[in-house]
Amino acid sequence: MTKPYLVPLTEIRREHEVLKSRFIATLAPAFSIDEARAFMKRIRAEFADASHNVPVYIIGGGNTVTEYFSDDGEPVGTSGKPALAVLRGSGLGDVVLVVTRYFGGTLLGTGGLVKAYTEAAQSVVNTVERGRRVPVHVAMMAIPYNLLERVRLLVSKDHGKILGEDYAGDITLTLLFPIENFDAFQADMRELSAGKIQAEVIESKEEIVPAA
Repeated sequence: MTKPYLVPLTEIRREHEVLKSRFIATLAPAFSIDEARAFMKRIRAEFADASHNVPVYIIGGGNTVTEYFSDDGEPVGTSGKPALAVLRGSGLGDVVLVVTRYFGGTLLGTGGLVKAYTEAAQSVVNTVERGRRVPVHVAMMAIPYNLLERVRLLVSKDHGKILGEDYAGDITLTLLFPIENFDAFQADMRELSAGKIQAEVIESKEEIVPAA
C-alpha cells in the first residue's frame, strides 16, 4: 500500500487572458498513464484549432510517481515545465492537466510565457476539490441487535463507514475503515463487547476519501 496522498476529486476548467492570448486550463484525476493520455487526446480534439495544447501529468503519489510534460511547440521550458512545477508543488498525485493557448497576436516573451502558464496551472490547482487516496480495510462483523446504535457511533468515531446491514438472527455489518483507524475501532469493539466481538477483514484496497 502506498502512503496517502491528495488527488483531485473532479474535472475542473479555468480560463484567463494575457495580452489577448487565451489560456484555458483543464485538470482532472487520472489513475493510470492510459487514462492521462485519453484525457489529453480528448482535450486536443476539443481544442483542435488552438495554437498549443500543453499537457502534463503526475501518476501515482508520494515517492512513487511517473511524470510527463510537453511544451507542444512553445519555446523549450516555457510551458510544460512550469505547469509541471505547479503540480509538483500542489501535493496532488494521479492528476493530468492540459493548458490550451489561443495566440492573441502579441508575443509574450520567455518570461511572459512562463508566468502565463504558471498562473493557468495555479488557477485550477488552487480551486479543485481534493481527496485522499488511502489504504482501507473492508471488514464484516456480526453483532446483537441491542448493540447496533452504539456500534454505529463507534464506526463514526473511528472514521469508518457502514457499507451494509444484513438483518437475521444477528446483524451482520459490512464496514470500511482507513487502515490507520482500524485498530482503534477493534479496541473500541473489544471494550464494548467484553472482548467477544471483533471485525474480520475480507479485503484490503485503496479508496479515495474527501480530504479534511
